[in-house]
Amino acid sequence: MKFAAMLFLLLSSFLPLHADEALPQWRELFNGKDLTGWVDVNTSPETWSVRDGLLVCSGHPIGVMRSDRQYENFILHIEWRHMEAGGNSGVFVWSNAVPSKNRLPLGMEVQMLELAWVNQHKGKDGKPAPIGYISGELFGANGLTATPENPRGNRSMSYELRCKPHGEWNTYDVVCVDGTVKLSINGKFVNGIRDASIRKGYLCLESEGAEIHFRNIRILELPPGMATPEQTAPLIEAE
Repeated sequence: MKFAAMLFLLLSSFLPLHADEALPQWRELFNGKDLTGWVDVNTSPETWSVRDGLLVCSGHPIGVMRSDRQYENFILHIEWRHMEAGGNSGVFVWSNAVPSKNRLPLGMEVQMLELAWVNQHKGKDGKPAPIGYISGELFGANGLTATPENPRGNRSMSYELRCKPHGEWNTYDVVCVDGTVKLSINGKFVNGIRDASIRKGYLCLESEGAEIHFRNIRILELPPGMATPEQTAPLIEAE
């Protein structure tokens, strides 16, 4: 069954059986006022702040903050803009929110790179990475495995460049269902990856060396699926 048909069936299951049953609603993950709902993992009090209704990440130190709860099947809407050329960041889904040696956790990373990054970090042959690398590449980080739709090694590149340069807003709609992730960038689905080894976990926002702004972060939870205990990130006890 094609992914779109599967998604339609999932969404159709939300239709109420009775008139008094409430339809599911989008839920805001950022209230525009403070960091309620988010937990710092390994950054600093100065890394994340709220300014003029925006979630501002300074980029220093490298690390993440996580959602206060786990998610399995969902649609994540998030808008972001880099503030300098070559900025690097991302959002992790199905993450264990535990820092590894590179200070970032296990999880499925949805890459957010500013357009100049590939020219600032050329390969050993002096050539920049493929254009899809800076336009929403999807990959399992720090131990999560998956099957790429448009392979660049074990990563999946977007089929076309859709991200805008620093100072301009980008919109990601990330559909996560039963180990499959589909990514829409600025209004068009252009990437996918499947068979994720972890299918339920935390959301993490990434700080990786450059200032980035976020806004309109919201989630629509879908019905639970077939995630086994082995495919579920361990729960983190509240401090």
